Amino acid sequence: MLKPTLLALAALLTLTACHSGPAASTDPVMSGLDRYAAAGFDELHGRRVGLIVNHSSITRDGRHALDLMHAHPAVEVAAVFAPEHGIRGTADERVADGVDEATGLPVVSLYGEIRQPTQAMLDGVDVLVFDIQDIGARFYTYIATMGLCMQAAAEKGIPFVVLDRPNPLGGHTFDGPIQDADNNGSFVSFRPMPVTHGMTVGEVARYYNRGGAGFEAIGCDLRVVKTTGWRRGELFDTTGLPWVNPSPNMRSLDEEILYTMVALTEGNKDVSVGRGTDRPFEYLGAPWLDGDALTAELRSRDLPGLWVMRTTFIPSGTDITGRQNYPYQFIDEVCEGVRFVVTDREAFEPVVAGVHMLDALLRVAPDRYSVDRLGRLVGAQWVLEALKAGESPDAIVAQWRSSDAFKTFAREREAVLLYD
Repeated sequence: MLKPTLLALAALLTLTACHSGPAASTDPVMSGLDRYAAAGFDELHGRRVGLIVNHSSITRDGRHALDLMHAHPAVEVAAVFAPEHGIRGTADERVADGVDEATGLPVVSLYGEIRQPTQAMLDGVDVLVFDIQDIGARFYTYIATMGLCMQAAAEKGIPFVVLDRPNPLGGHTFDGPIQDADNNGSFVSFRPMPVTHGMTVGEVARYYNRGGAGFEAIGCDLRVVKTTGWRRGELFDTTGLPWVNPSPNMRSLDEEILYTMVALTEGNKDVSVGRGTDRPFEYLGAPWLDGDALTAELRSRDLPGLWVMRTTFIPSGTDITGRQNYPYQFIDEVCEGVRFVVTDREAFEPVVAGVHMLDALLRVAPDRYSVDRLGRLVGAQWVLEALKAGESPDAIVAQWRSSDAFKTFAREREAVLLYD
């Protein structure tokens, strides 16, 4: 693999996804919230704050941003906004407005009737503060929520502060096709980027704010409170920060890694990705699928860093909190398929493996499996057409890595990076 210091040049020449990086820092990793709290939130004193937070908005010792700011005598929390999955991260559906039990403050959902704060909601707000742990995937909706809130702040003429956190997948790898222009602005394709973007949320905010080829700058008064002690080569489980499930079906770092592979097929409702089981995104299957054939096909690809085994599983309609009747695929049905296990994180290329996964499903079940409904997640229609035409996954990967759009993203990304 290429060294990360050569990433910009590599993106213009070989365009190979980069996984290697410098050794981890020996200093403790402190999130933007940790640093803000240690400074007594002094930059917020006397200001009416709008908070965009969820259950991941905690310090190293587990204190929540909302609780800390609400209790601070010099900070007024004037509004609270919650993303997909709600402020406590337990919902796997549209979220209604509510009240935070700990503070008694009203919470406006940005994953219900509205996706962006209205200008009226920002009356009486002097600054918007965003503190949510992202997972590093284009179609994970937290970064779209951030972008929409940045737009609202720009229109209102108020600052937008991002309390930064590490990219749990590391900060060097970016890979995947750049989405088609007509997908831009959606909740899973807010601005042009590959499936994995290799940026922290603060860097993503800088990317959105700066603008680039193919999209306009948001141009808000953006301020990023940097994470300290984190190096780009570090994955989340080396940071010492507390793990919080970023959403109900994301329960480990390996599931986050596999998500950027397996979730590429979520638009096809004829296949389960393991939601409703104890291993979401580690399983792939369906009652109609030939698990033996899929296992053999995937193993024949010899995908580095990935072990594939045949399995069966039964999705449940009960979510992680014990609530019933979630609309997962194939509830109480026996699904045949495969289990994925990451054996070497450095060698594994999840987006590449994801294209092989789609191709394998098409070859094993050509009369049943379709990629036609995967446009929003894969992002690029040409990739789907190439798969249907039988082009090899490796040729498809080479094509997106050599594309002008990928080169442009590499340049624009390099300009907004904050960490070594």
